[in-house]
Formats: sequence, C-alpha cells, structure tokens
Amino acid sequence: MSSAPIPVSVVVMTRNEAANLPLCLPSLNRFAERFVVDSGSIDGTTGIAAAHGARVVPFHWNGRYPKKKQWCLDHLPFVHDWVLFVDADERPTPELVEEIDRLMAGASGPTPAGYWIDGRPAVRGRPLRFGCWNRKLILFDRRRACFPDIPDLDVASMWEVEGHYQPVVAGATGRLRHPMDHDDRKPPAAWFDRHNRYSDWEAALRADGRMARLIDGETGARRLMKRLLHHAPCRPLLAFLHSYVAKLGILDGQAGLDHALARAFYYWQVAVKTRALLDKASSPGVAPVMPAKPRPEALPKAPCQSSSSASLSPPSAFSRSKVRLRTLGSSIR
Repeated sequence: MSSAPIPVSVVVMTRNEAANLPLCLPSLNRFAERFVVDSGSIDGTTGIAAAHGARVVPFHWNGRYPKKKQWCLDHLPFVHDWVLFVDADERPTPELVEEIDRLMAGASGPTPAGYWIDGRPAVRGRPLRFGCWNRKLILFDRRRACFPDIPDLDVASMWEVEGHYQPVVAGATGRLRHPMDHDDRKPPAAWFDRHNRYSDWEAALRADGRMARLIDGETGARRLMKRLLHHAPCRPLLAFLHSYVAKLGILDGQAGLDHALARAFYYWQVAVKTRALLDKASSPGVAPVMPAKPRPEALPKAPCQSSSSASLSPPSAFSRSKVRLRTLGSSIR
C-alpha cells in the first residue's frame, strides 16, 4: 500500500446528507482532493464535511443547464485531471481504493478515458452478496468527458442533478474489479420519495418518445435488449425474476427479497405513470403527448462541448451523444 495520496479529485454532491456523510467521507481519505458540493443543506451536512477535511462548495441551481455534475466539471478548481463522483450514500471498498491507487500509479497512467464501477447495494446496513447490482461510469479523465444535456427541464419532478444516464467520454472505457458499496442510512421514506421522483422522470420520457430516442443512441445487442425491455408489458415481473432468481437474490434472504421487490415496484410505478400520461393524451379534447420544445439551453450538447454551443435538434443529438442508461441489469438506487 502506497502512503502517497491518490492523485484523483473526488466529488460528493449533497443536500441534507448528515446521515450518510460520516460513513462516506472517511472511506475517501486516501484521495488527494475531496469536494463536497452542497445544495443548501439545513441538517449540518456542511459542518460534517468540514470536520472531515473536505472542501465545501455551495451550489444553487438556476433551473437551466448545466445541471450539477457538469457544473462541477466546469467550475470546481480541480488540481487533478481524474475525477471520481461518489454519492453521499456510497463508500468505495478498501479493495476498490487499492485498485484505483494501482491504476493511477502506473508508469503512463490509465489508458482508457474512464472506468465503470459496480455498485453493491446494502439493505438495512447489510451488503448484498447476490441480486442485481448497478454499474456507473464515475471515474474518468475530466478533459475527455461531459454530461449530455437531456431535454427534460419540462419534467416538473426532475431536479438539479442529471438523471439516470452516464457521461459521454472521448475514448475507450474500462471496468474495475472491485465494487462501491451503496448503503443509504436515511429512513426508508427517503427511498420512496426519491424513486417517486425518478419514476416521474422516466415515465415522462417514455410517454412522449424521448426514452426511445435515448435507446436508439445505443449500439448492437445492448440496443436490442433495451428496445425489447422498453416495450415489455411485464417489465416489473422481469425485474423481480432477474434480481431474485437469475441473480440469486434469494440467497440473501429477506434483504434479497426486499431489494428485488423494490426494483419491481419502481418499474411498476413507471408503467402506471406512463399509461396515465398516454391515457390523458388520448382523451377527447386533449392534445397528443409531445416533448416540450426545449429552450436553447435545454438542447443536448455534442460530446464534450459547452452547453452554450449546443445547436443540435433533440433527435439528432440523442443519436450522437450515445447516452448510456440503466437497464434491467442495473440496480435501482
């Protein structure tokens, strides 16, 4: 184990995360730079961050693009080129920290532009051994990455952080072997509130065709699988069986059952809300559901260009940005 700080800048985005930060920040001690970008917390989050030696940066969203992750890439005074995004309810395992240390210590540094990291869910503080984990592109060279502007500002429940899509990177990507633990210590009600908002967002994009265009940006078997799942009438059941049976979540006991049911419940919410939007659009005297015409700042940007230079129409920009979305093989957070 090297004693030198790992030359990676870590970004933790927060809003009222006092329940999670005391567990998250100590797991990041070996990284050379730690930012906590806070959106007006009132529960002592910023004091906890400062007490753990993190650099606290206030953030106020103006309701336009860029959203919070891209704002961080654009405005934080990074010392290092490699950035790791960590949610406040996540903690890299010691093995993952060691793996990143070895990666950065190589003679020429990392070759890919970014790395996918698996997220291992925890239920009531217990990390799951089986079931469906997620996978996110959260370690990357900030000079070769950006978050696309998805035209979703019309979705009332969407907020300041980019939705369930991954950054665009200019170059190849790799995958690290060890996971990031996802262990939210807030009450269960916080999970339901958060996923109620997420399902509103996904239903709005499914109802008017924006989700289909996102899927069209994928390639090969990945695009085919997403298209099949996009139209599957029994997606909640498939999500449950995938997590609980195919991924052996049953071996995690009650925790595995709860996690599989939570995934199914999320997709059921999306389906119900999507049907409600379509029914409303087909009612007499109601105009068909169509994407709201985005303001100029809402148009998706081409990979790694500033939002101010965006000029592509939504359909062409979707196909060019190659936005990566979570699929049936990804955990619901």
